[in-house]
Amino acid sequence: MRHRWTKRVTLPLTALAMMFGLALVSTPAANATVHGSCTVSGCSAASSADSTWQSLGYPSKRGWVDWPNGQCSYAGGTYYNDDNQLPAGDSFQEFDVYPRACGAHRDAARIVVDMDNGEVWFTPDHYSNFYQL
Repeated sequence: MRHRWTKRVTLPLTALAMMFGLALVSTPAANATVHGSCTVSGCSAASSADSTWQSLGYPSKRGWVDWPNGQCSYAGGTYYNDDNQLPAGDSFQEFDVYPRACGAHRDAARIVVDMDNGEVWFTPDHYSNFYQL
């Protein structure tokens, strides 16, 4: 089930705020660019991370996972694709690319795996661009 409650709540709250003379700032929908191939810095690391995540069975539970080099990496759980940048209707999981110490700050680089067809995208900038691996 997708998290669409924010869309259902935003319109009534905006109308209510307008009645009281308040202004709400809303964030526009993401306009990610989807590329058919991966030619940017980080593609090799993303591909390597995908191989490791695949060998771990693409864990569906969010949380830190022991990584082969003694560090950890984070399985982010469901990627909701709310703005339909990727194929609509498919199920996605997201995973960190770069391992680190368990509990450390996460960076913006992720892979997103289409659990329906196995396609994998690398997003070096937290969902602003997707590069198919």
